[in-house]
Amino acid sequence: MGRFRIALAVAGLAASWAVAASPACAGDFTMAEALSYPFVSDLVAAERIHRIAWVRTVRGVRNVFVADGPGFVPRQVTRFADDDGQELTDLAFSPDGSALAFVRGGDHDENWPAQGDLAPDPTSSPEQPKESVWVADPSGRRPARAIGEGDGPALSMRGALAFVRDHQIWTAKLDGSGSRRLFFDRGKDESPRWSPDGSRLAFVSDRDDHAFIGVWSGADRPIVYLAPSTGRDGEAAWSPDSRRIAFVRQPGKGGAPEPLLAQTPRPWAIWSADAATGAGHVVWESPDTLRGSHPQVAGAANLAWAAGDRLVFVAEMDNWPHLYIVPESGGPARLLTPGAFMVEHVSPAPDGRTIVYSANGGRTPGDEDRRHLFSLDLASGAATELTAGAGLEWAPAALDSEAAFIAAGTSAPPAIEVIDLAGRDRRELADQAPPPDFPATAFVAPRLVSFRAADGLRIEGQLFGAPDAAGPQPGVIFVHGGPPRQMLLGWHYMDYYANSYAVNEYLAAHGFTVLSVNYRLGIGYGHDFQHPEHAGPAGAAEYQDVLAGARYLQSLPGVDPARIGIWGGSYGGYLTALALARNSDVFKAGVDMHGLHDWTLAFGAALAPATRYEQGDRAAAMAMAWRSSPDADIDHWRSPVLLIQGDDDRNVHFAQMIDVSRRLQARGIPFEELVLPNEIHGFLRWASWLRADEATADFLRRKLRAGGDQANR
Repeated sequence: MGRFRIALAVAGLAASWAVAASPACAGDFTMAEALSYPFVSDLVAAERIHRIAWVRTVRGVRNVFVADGPGFVPRQVTRFADDDGQELTDLAFSPDGSALAFVRGGDHDENWPAQGDLAPDPTSSPEQPKESVWVADPSGRRPARAIGEGDGPALSMRGALAFVRDHQIWTAKLDGSGSRRLFFDRGKDESPRWSPDGSRLAFVSDRDDHAFIGVWSGADRPIVYLAPSTGRDGEAAWSPDSRRIAFVRQPGKGGAPEPLLAQTPRPWAIWSADAATGAGHVVWESPDTLRGSHPQVAGAANLAWAAGDRLVFVAEMDNWPHLYIVPESGGPARLLTPGAFMVEHVSPAPDGRTIVYSANGGRTPGDEDRRHLFSLDLASGAATELTAGAGLEWAPAALDSEAAFIAAGTSAPPAIEVIDLAGRDRRELADQAPPPDFPATAFVAPRLVSFRAADGLRIEGQLFGAPDAAGPQPGVIFVHGGPPRQMLLGWHYMDYYANSYAVNEYLAAHGFTVLSVNYRLGIGYGHDFQHPEHAGPAGAAEYQDVLAGARYLQSLPGVDPARIGIWGGSYGGYLTALALARNSDVFKAGVDMHGLHDWTLAFGAALAPATRYEQGDRAAAMAMAWRSSPDADIDHWRSPVLLIQGDDDRNVHFAQMIDVSRRLQARGIPFEELVLPNEIHGFLRWASWLRADEATADFLRRKLRAGGDQANR
């Protein structure tokens, strides 16, 4: 989950505040109703036809939908009916839109695979699940069919299907027959990409400490590796004429020992190579600075070809993730999107002359905590604001003259919409209404607030509270995971945090005032904010932002300063545990969902082999990592905690939960635990989320004494 992914596992506003009005029966809904919202994701567009596809999930039942322009009437092309925890991901059209491939199953956010590359089994089925490639008929006339085990499908304009199986590239016919390995390569192969004319296939050949871009041209021709080097190459992008490939090169693993727990630049470069000969050249090289490092936002570099043999990419050289353009022949890169905002989701139009992107910028106060869409004309450099206001829009899929995207509000859950590239004729697709029992009218509009951390850094957050609260309420701090994430003034574009948003709305309607804290290490406020000194295992500097949020919450009228709780998952679980261990005087209860408790258990493995480092540096780093861990302050921990984790977690080792539970038990510190057998880090089943979220609300209610009969619902 970013720079501190846990495979390493790694002036306040006025005191009076108001929220949008809600009905008198605001708290009269259940957690199941709050979680009944539909969630849409994985929006893609075909290259040569006005056709889009996406995944819609309702109460854990996932299905693929397709719509065609100009009317864009949705039609369901899969018929899955159960909350079985099998993801639908990696949607990929053939260029002409006549076929749609996708992946069913797996864990696509894992930091490491399960032993034996086992697919998750969240229903505890006695039949072993398999991660498999499927092909759907976009017309919906024929049922979708499984092609076989695999991942990462790619369809060519000639109707060829390539996918990854057992770390090699395989192929099969669209009816599932003829499945076979396409070719042999010594590396662990991934990311197949067909050339626009369908004659060649590019792929990444991962050799562990280095990686090549390989090109397959047929069974009777050797694989061509593009400008092979000691670097790690990836993010391949074909030129429109199928003759060249642009790609990103980063240094290979190894070299002189690096300082431990200190930030160092991560330089990178853009290369271009001839797909037939492999001869290549440098197009652009990053400056050797922290801001010049390979971007960690917006899907990495988002490298794409533009009209006129130019390349567009994302970099953070001016402190913000922005779009740049450079000639393929080489030269200086030109900044396309100046300003104090972050470019995130990027979609080039098919003609290569326009880029559609989302950004946390706009004219409405608070837009730094929203997403809106913009189109950029690459010839003139002029940007057009496509969407604006108090809503949120993200994940554009650019067509010739229009863009499909996902939109949401503070109460309206995510739905698919379409707009033309001049910002006119915005319309929502039909048949996307939430279930009748979804309590949209009971949700409050969160309010943007800010406060200062102990070192003076300004921190933002979203405040949730019912306007008709009768008397002082308990307050709850929510801390997101990642940590390169940002909570928003409405529904989130990630399913994990859409769930968190719904829970915070539930808590606000059931007797709590909730403050979601966007602490340093998060995205949305610039590179320097995301990469502070002395954070995570290097000193946990971000914790002061969480504590400052609690102090701010304590200062609000209507909040009982003696009843402050905290909850969060993943990195938010780590910060929850840190809060309880360091400041049980402030935080009276907490829910720690799959959090990290001892950095040395996770960070120590990253230091091997020890011979690459001076022993003194290693010892000092491990000592700092320990001091930055909740376990280090366990003797000061007094407040009760609920621990929640799935035991097939592939992002934070389950041993972290075992470790802290034994330490708490040995000291007589009250704790409860909820273990979900066979669930992963971001729970795959709606039933699992419901169980965990109900347990979270119930624990906070009991320990913080939230009043009212409605709080028991």
